[in-house]
Amino acid sequence: MQESPRSPIAVRMIDLAQPLSSITGLSRYTAVRIFLRRADRLLGTFDLLTDGAEAVSVERLRLAIAADFGTRLFKEELARTLGASSPEPAAAPVAAARPHAVSIIVPTCERPDDLRRCLESLSAQTTRHSIEIVVVDNKPSSASAANVAGAFPLVNLVTESRPGLSYARNAGIAAASGEIIVTTDDDVVAPSDWIEHLIAPFYRAEVLCVTGNVLPLELETESQRQFEVYGGLGKGYTPREFNRSWFRAQRDGVPTWDIGATANAAFRASCFRDPAIGLLDEALGAGTPTGCSEDTYLFYRILKNGGTIVYLPSTYVWHRHRPSMRSLRHQVHAYSKGHVAYHLTTLMREGDRRALWRLATLPKVHLQRIWHRLRGWSDYPIPITLIEIAGNLAGPFALWRSRRRVRRLKPSTRLQPAAADEDTPRLDSDPEHAHAVPLESPLSQGPTA
Repeated sequence: MQESPRSPIAVRMIDLAQPLSSITGLSRYTAVRIFLRRADRLLGTFDLLTDGAEAVSVERLRLAIAADFGTRLFKEELARTLGASSPEPAAAPVAAARPHAVSIIVPTCERPDDLRRCLESLSAQTTRHSIEIVVVDNKPSSASAANVAGAFPLVNLVTESRPGLSYARNAGIAAASGEIIVTTDDDVVAPSDWIEHLIAPFYRAEVLCVTGNVLPLELETESQRQFEVYGGLGKGYTPREFNRSWFRAQRDGVPTWDIGATANAAFRASCFRDPAIGLLDEALGAGTPTGCSEDTYLFYRILKNGGTIVYLPSTYVWHRHRPSMRSLRHQVHAYSKGHVAYHLTTLMREGDRRALWRLATLPKVHLQRIWHRLRGWSDYPIPITLIEIAGNLAGPFALWRSRRRVRRLKPSTRLQPAAADEDTPRLDSDPEHAHAVPLESPLSQGPTA
């Protein structure tokens, strides 16, 4: 897995609601990845080889779009003409949601350039909702986040010295005043209508969480391209709903990784006050020995306790993937550790024996991937599969280390349940000392074995 800067792929968005125009500025790219949308709806993606040409003509674009999407677009136009509904309707009308107080939580750790781009996009949101932006500096010994945040009037800067994404997000949630909590990352850039669309499904009382799509901001390096082959962060182009019925129907572990990611998600603030759901598990996530899965376990608890989660594929953000192969290897290893840690957590904390079947079938999944790659049926790299295997094997020990780490650093303060007429969270103590009072839930306990 050596870095190869010689085959960058350009990234472009085309809106079919606008007249087609040629794509230019492609001379240093081998291909262009085109995301296709029509007005507010994201349709899908395809690649065009450029072979060093400066531009892709309108005629070539038309032919490529017709080849990949022609039949589908024709059927939708015919359905619209006949007065039938679209075969893939939007999950919720934007106008249906009443205006909300929204808090956007942005954890950061010494990435000032990424943070600046993120905050510029968040400050440019066009929405009926009132917005506050809570930036959580996860390395307050450095002044980089404070220097950037100071230039944005909407930003409330919070510090969290305990390392880890879950600690940082929980500190932001504790400091937030909104009735809707939106989570994203500092390496994300959001379109100006992002919040307006992400909040829309909350007009339904049963919806506790909404997730959206995550698209690559750039594919300049081999690691960024390999991450998309690995699966990226997007979850497809079909709207989906997840509820307790879906949760109960799963047989080999609950695949909440199919729901989305906290790089593009919104939650009712009441979720985090509910003792059955609570804050993010601080033994999971980036910056801990387990590496990830704090979001998948949060989705699990929401669904187990009767909430509905809506996935909106057309509500997207742009994510800057890690630019080096070393960082990609670290990320894949972390994801693989976290995947095992997630299933062990649902087994030990929730008594969910379906996790055992998923863990038992992981070797078969890896062997199939290697076999398919050797046969030429897949372009999934064998080195990535080997890293995944190593990460899976390290998962149990990583979870044990993470639980010990939380006991040493102390879990974050439990949010108090609000009175019936309250929309904002309250704390048992000052947010600046959020670790002083332990969570009084199973999440705060040490390892069970």
